Amino acid sequence: MNRRVSLFHLLILVLLNPISSVPSSPDRFTKSHSYSSSNLERKSSQEYFELAQPLPSDDLTPSLTVTVLRHSFANTINGPPFSTPYSPPSDCPPPWSFVVLELRAKCKGEQYDRIAALWLGGVEILRTSTAEPTECGIFWKVRKDVTRYSSLLSRQELDLTMMLENVVNKEYTGVYHVEVDFLYYNVSAINEPKLRLPISIENLELDSEDSKLGLDSFELDANFAISDEEPADMIIPIADSGERGFWFRVESELELKSREIQFPKNTRRAVVELYVSFHGNDEFWYSNPPNSYITMNNLDTARGNGGFREVFVTIDGEIIGSEIPLPVIFTGGINPLFWEPVVAIGAFNLPSYDFELTPFLGKLLDKKVHKLGIGVSDAISYWLVDANLHLWLDPKSESVEAKSSFDENPVLEIERNSEFKKLDGSSKVKAERKTQHTGWVKWSGGNYTTTSTHNYKFKSKIRFRNNGASKSVKQKIKGSRKVVIRDVGNRKIVAMESVKRRYPLKLFTETQPGRRENTYLLLTNVSHALKEKRFHGGYLRRLQNSQVSGGWMEVKDHSVISGNAYTNQTFIYRDKYGSYSTIVDSENGKIIRNSTALGSLPLLSS
Repeated sequence: MNRRVSLFHLLILVLLNPISSVPSSPDRFTKSHSYSSSNLERKSSQEYFELAQPLPSDDLTPSLTVTVLRHSFANTINGPPFSTPYSPPSDCPPPWSFVVLELRAKCKGEQYDRIAALWLGGVEILRTSTAEPTECGIFWKVRKDVTRYSSLLSRQELDLTMMLENVVNKEYTGVYHVEVDFLYYNVSAINEPKLRLPISIENLELDSEDSKLGLDSFELDANFAISDEEPADMIIPIADSGERGFWFRVESELELKSREIQFPKNTRRAVVELYVSFHGNDEFWYSNPPNSYITMNNLDTARGNGGFREVFVTIDGEIIGSEIPLPVIFTGGINPLFWEPVVAIGAFNLPSYDFELTPFLGKLLDKKVHKLGIGVSDAISYWLVDANLHLWLDPKSESVEAKSSFDENPVLEIERNSEFKKLDGSSKVKAERKTQHTGWVKWSGGNYTTTSTHNYKFKSKIRFRNNGASKSVKQKIKGSRKVVIRDVGNRKIVAMESVKRRYPLKLFTETQPGRRENTYLLLTNVSHALKEKRFHGGYLRRLQNSQVSGGWMEVKDHSVISGNAYTNQTFIYRDKYGSYSTIVDSENGKIIRNSTALGSLPLLSS
């Protein structure tokens, strides 16, 4: 059906039917058998995918590919995860230039999207979610560079564990069949990347915060770059027991999940890598109204606490860093017709978030046990969180000297305003947090001071109209992370990494009476993006990934029985010398445009 014609027909339906008095909210849905059979002409299995930038190893031939997991996840709800033994391949021993994880999945029938994760020795290496299948079947592939976990991948006799809770019965028939490969690359000589940038102040596009760190007056040493280091010597999971997967389940803002860690005395650098996803009543946390709105209108919903969430990391109960997570939309979310066959940003490969702990080593290297914790501000049931502690050790000494010299108290500044008249009105939230920590470490490689800054700004507005039937969400998130390392002797900057991210999100939903008994119509529009500028190990990289989706669907219970939807996505990755871009348009489950280009493009806005 032509998009203009279908939207015209929908407008006629809206005008002929009265406005619903039920507040409109994002939700999760499945595609019914009737929708699949009447709207999809294909008779064969279809591939789904998430747009992503090429991996460094994509132009290389793997030295060895090993299938490390093969399992079918049927009625696995409330059951234990699936585990299988892992040891590194004897015919391609470490060290490796790269290691790539490739997950392949397929499913057929009717099924909700499901969250999943892979752990090696209790350390999470992939957070992912499933696509929602059709009667004809679907399949997809996820590729992730997991070289940073090489110290684990090199160990013998570990368990590789996957958790994917699924429900299979007469209604939900989809079984997820999963295979996982590890691709090992042992390349003796790697060509210099074409997109390499020389390390210089000019390439960093410094801001006012940089001058405070002295970055406007010192050169960078090209012989020392953070990402040029080998992967961590040791990785320790900050995770649950593993009986229901190794992720912690956070049910409320009062819960702080923690593990006790005793740091090796020769630790010279430490980084916490955080994994997080949101579900249940907080799957659409960015659209949740304040509790006052729910109470005022006597609504039967547990989706409250407003539209602000913050994930934070603590040491011995004190917050040392926080992050507003990317609002990932899973494939059944808001309108499942948007996410076929191109899924939402991050749905197949959820991002992780790094926190530099090196400035705290002066406190942590005291032979005592310390608690590393994870919490979620304003959380309701439920969030899945865990973390990996990456440690680099001094190979020539049993201990190092360290001192924490400066901490900026990471106070959260937040403003909340609400103005409602019955079911209509709006709520606004503004929040900001700035953290900065400095400490020095003296080890056999030298005496270095590390300064870490981690900041974000958050702004959100949620508005109800038409007696609560229409809902709009506008959210802006700006985050930055920077690590600067100086030689204590000459104060010269020897290494630096910097990441700046933006997550804009706009969402509109409107509920209307359905054309058939016990159904309703839902108008839906979503635009969201991930914009990133990263300076890492001498490279400046820019990413702009944006999606715009619109359409409608007719729903019975939580099953889509008819509808029309489109998604336009633009993916651009570039640095000074080259670019990679893809533009994909899909409509009603079909790709109508797929254009990829390599070459020169105008600079992206950051």
